[in-house]
Amino acid sequence: MVNPYERGLDYYKLQPTQVDRDVFHKLIRSEEQDQNCEILECYNFFLKKIKQFRVDIYKIQKVICSNLSIVSVVLSADDDPYLVFESLNAKGRALTQADLIRNYFFMRIHADSQELIYEKYWQPMQDLLGDNLTEFIRHYLTKNGIDVKQSETYFQIKERINQGDALPYLQDLHRFANYYSKLLTPEREDNLRIRKYLTRINRLEVATVYPFLLNCYDEWMQSRISEAEFIEIFQVLENFILRRFVCNVQTRGLNRIFALLHSQVVKDTAIATGSFIDRLKIALQSKDYPKDAEFKERLMDVKLYGSNRTEKAKLILESLEESFRHKEQVSLNNLSIEHIMPQTLNGWWKNHLGEDWAITHDLLIHTLGNLTLTAYNSELSNSDFLSKRTEFQKSHLELNRYFGGEDMWKRENIEFRAEYLAGLIVNIWKYFGDESIQNAQPSSLKGSIPKLLYIFGQEHSVKSWRDVLEMALNAIADLEPDKFKEIMEQYPRLLGWDEKNFRSTRKLKNGVFIETNFSAKDISSLCHRSIETAGLSIQDWYVETVKS
Repeated sequence: MVNPYERGLDYYKLQPTQVDRDVFHKLIRSEEQDQNCEILECYNFFLKKIKQFRVDIYKIQKVICSNLSIVSVVLSADDDPYLVFESLNAKGRALTQADLIRNYFFMRIHADSQELIYEKYWQPMQDLLGDNLTEFIRHYLTKNGIDVKQSETYFQIKERINQGDALPYLQDLHRFANYYSKLLTPEREDNLRIRKYLTRINRLEVATVYPFLLNCYDEWMQSRISEAEFIEIFQVLENFILRRFVCNVQTRGLNRIFALLHSQVVKDTAIATGSFIDRLKIALQSKDYPKDAEFKERLMDVKLYGSNRTEKAKLILESLEESFRHKEQVSLNNLSIEHIMPQTLNGWWKNHLGEDWAITHDLLIHTLGNLTLTAYNSELSNSDFLSKRTEFQKSHLELNRYFGGEDMWKRENIEFRAEYLAGLIVNIWKYFGDESIQNAQPSSLKGSIPKLLYIFGQEHSVKSWRDVLEMALNAIADLEPDKFKEIMEQYPRLLGWDEKNFRSTRKLKNGVFIETNFSAKDISSLCHRSIETAGLSIQDWYVETVKS
């Protein structure tokens, strides 16, 4: 196991990776251990078994020395290290891209320097990012303008390291790892104002923005942009991401948008000259950035609660509350979302909502107009509205003062509040595009007759909004049957197998009946919700209309 004629690392004939190296060396030197790790556990396990079964250690030594072979596998540029590793280690722990990258780095660093460099650069990155290390390296590579797939991370960084000295590249990687750790864990950022906006971006759950933000972080740390400019960058990104989320704009292209964005803002001569922020806004306004009319319209009926939508809804409601600019700070930390019309309706609520209570509940339960913030969610539960109003009047939140003037909570009340809040939200996340075209209006459903439905790249002739609903749901059921089941679960009073549960129906190709006795606006809303549930974007569904 050792070469007595060598010193330093060359004294040991076998070297594990750096994380196990210190323990391994102490085992070889028979020194006392002061830490626990897997390699030590393994050693103690076999030592215990040898003593337990009184195995002759010299016979084991003879077997190993006579029969153990060590094979060095040298890969060519075309070899896939994953496939080679899997064939050699079929029952072992999967090798990550970060493992491959670490090994490649240290093959290119002199053995005498490896320990010091590992402890100074690689180990801190590993400690900071843990399982996120591979994804960080992918985002680090992507920040230079190429959207790198996770499976290509090793090959991409290997190609770049080959072009020069490995150590400066590792040092740069280490520097950006510190920025990345703050993107993942904003509490690590000492600047409280920057931390606030890091947290807000995190809550939007769009990691595709990280390559661009890594560049911006470095710009700020190198004093090429000011703190105020860095904060405005966060605000612009938040605005862009939130508007697209509300309007259900596809996310498929975001990887490429943010991979190219920094170089586009800095270098693209097609963008008018101006500050970094001005150029950023110009670059983003052409990337399916929703205008005010579309944003406000969708705010009033988009589903805001459930799965990955809840945190975004809470951010919207908190931002609304902060926009009232309280003289006395109100803490938002321990608040949760409350449905005024409750998620489970009792007899009082059904009677209160009237004959169309089922449609009202299914379509409006998770919308902006029916949501608020409270610290008393469990106490309010499905209480009647007047009881809830009494509790809301005790609240210090401006959002809840609204209910003091309401005597009932029916469909018209929910829709009126939604329009009021949507107007405020449009001013919180102001449109930053070209002012000369921002007043373009989306087509109104009122007085319109649908002519053509475009869905999944196909065109269908339609004569009514009921045709639109039927064809849209047929297309989803055909292409995304599992998602169609989710739609049925979410809207049990509007879709089902038993025709007797509905007032007026149409039958889909799969045998499911759909309620059709409601307005064009409601049908449009249900289509939007179904498209969202199916994991599709608004670009996958479009209705061309003519005026009646």
